[in-house]
Order: sequence, then structure tokens, then C-alpha cells
Amino acid sequence: MDISVVIPLYNEDESLKELNDWILRVMKSNHFSFEIIYVDDGSGDKSWEVIESLSAENKNIKGIRFLRNYGKSAALNEGFKMTSGDVVITMDADLQDSPDEIPALYRMIKEEGYDMVSGWKKKRYDPITKTVPSRFFNFTTRVLSGIKLHDFNCGLKSYRSDVVKAIEVYGEMHRYIPVIAKWAGFRNIGEKVVQHRKRKYGVTKFGMDRFVKGYLDLLSITFTSRFIQSPMHFFGALGSLLFFVGFVIAGYLAYAKIFLAAYKMTERPLFYLGLLAMILGTQLFLAGFLGEMISRSSNEMKKYHIKKYVNFKK
Repeated sequence: MDISVVIPLYNEDESLKELNDWILRVMKSNHFSFEIIYVDDGSGDKSWEVIESLSAENKNIKGIRFLRNYGKSAALNEGFKMTSGDVVITMDADLQDSPDEIPALYRMIKEEGYDMVSGWKKKRYDPITKTVPSRFFNFTTRVLSGIKLHDFNCGLKSYRSDVVKAIEVYGEMHRYIPVIAKWAGFRNIGEKVVQHRKRKYGVTKFGMDRFVKGYLDLLSITFTSRFIQSPMHFFGALGSLLFFVGFVIAGYLAYAKIFLAAYKMTERPLFYLGLLAMILGTQLFLAGFLGEMISRSSNEMKKYHIKKYVNFKK
């Protein structure tokens, strides 16, 4: 199969039929073999009924329905597991991403050899309250990750199939899939300017709080990517350094007490600083040791409660 299109959605029943027809036109005009996987993230409207209707008309259209709302990352993660295409395309269900971009994104993977291609909404139809924070957010992510992309959060992306099978997307980490892919060893990451359209139906599902969560997630993914397999490398090194500093302070105070005998050790603030450094150093070292044990013994991925499937072979 050429292409798997994964579309996470939440309360987008108005746009699904139009989006689906558009994708089908693109696939047929380019003679792609394909599947479309809709992941209903616990919608409260008629989204699932629309997906079932579309699936009944075309066996290439498949659906996954969550029992409740888990978030976009969970929807993408479950969709990735079910893909069978050589190239995986992700897009949002609100018609702001254009399916006409699919052929070019497909060719960049198959012919130009990219592991992953991220869309760049160079011209956006969003209010300034979204565009300005987004630019600052993308700048910070570029600096910390070393990945030269302009729009990390663009939902329109393409991947080699082995990329989506090798990564896990959880929490709010869908913003950082390029970073996750890079740390998984897929470093040939490209970018393509894509069309951004005004929202035609419904309302956005994201508020200003996503930027606060975004930076916390960035710190989290940066830390876990570097140290998840060996937490002792971080906690152990920092703990050892603090303990050494505290030990040196204690040694100096002991020397001064024995050979100078001019004061009591407990009367000097330096004593308490050294004691605190040694205690914190010991605690950090133990945290690294425990983290190492957990990391080696726990490798189960998070499970999501799926309510229904449609058109998947059991």
C-alpha cells in the first residue's frame, strides 16, 4: 500500500464528509493505493456516525473510537499502530490542512529519501494571539532541539512507515514528533511550505494554555530523550558533584576546628551549606539509582481504552 492517512479528530462531524471526498479525489487522480484512518478522540457529536457511514461506502476508510477524550497525541499513537502504508500522512480534520499537499509530501519521502517531512504554514489565517506566541515557541524549540523547522506544530506531516512504528507519542507530545523522531535515530527531517486554510466549521479545540504546556513538554522531551535509558547519568553525576562539594566543605571545617580551634563548626553558616549539599547529593544519587532500576524493569507502553473499530481485520 502506498499511503496511510491518519486523521485525529474531536467533534468535527460537519467537516468529515467534505474532507473525505477531497482526499478520495486526490488519491484517485494520482492512482495511489491508500487507507484513511480516522481516530475519534471521544467526540460528543455525530463524528463516529459519520465515520461509520463513510466506512460502509468504502473499505479503505477505517475508524478507531476512544471511549473518552485522551488528546491528540493518544489519537496519533493509536492511529500509527494500525497503519500499513509505505508512507504515513497526518492531517487535522478541520479542513485547515489541504489534501492537495499529499502527492508532494509522498514524493519527498519516496523519491527524496526523507525520514519525515513537516509542513510549514508560512501564510497563516490565525489571529495574532496565536501566531506571535507560535513563532516564539517554534524559535525556542529550534534552539533546544537543533532541528531547523519553522512550524513544529503543523498537523500536516509525512513519515516513512518505520518512523511511526518506532516512536511513541503520549501526553501532549504531538507538538514534538520531529524531536521524538530525531532522538529515535531518524535525522533526515525535511520541511515543505503548505497551504493553510481558514477554519470552515466548528471552533478550535486549543486555548492559550497550550503554550504553557508546550514549553513544559519541551523540557520533558528534552530531558527524557537524553536520559530516559540512563537516568543515573544525570542524577548520579549531579548528586556526586553536590556530595563532593559538601564533603570538601566538611573537610575544610574539620581541619579548621582541629588545627585552629578558634570556633565551633556549628556556628558557621558554611557548615549547614556543606551538610545540605551532602544530603541533596545523596538523595539525587539514590533517585538516579531508583530511576535506573525502573527504566530497566518497566517497558510497557501506555494502553488506551478503545471503544470501537471499523474496517480493521481482526
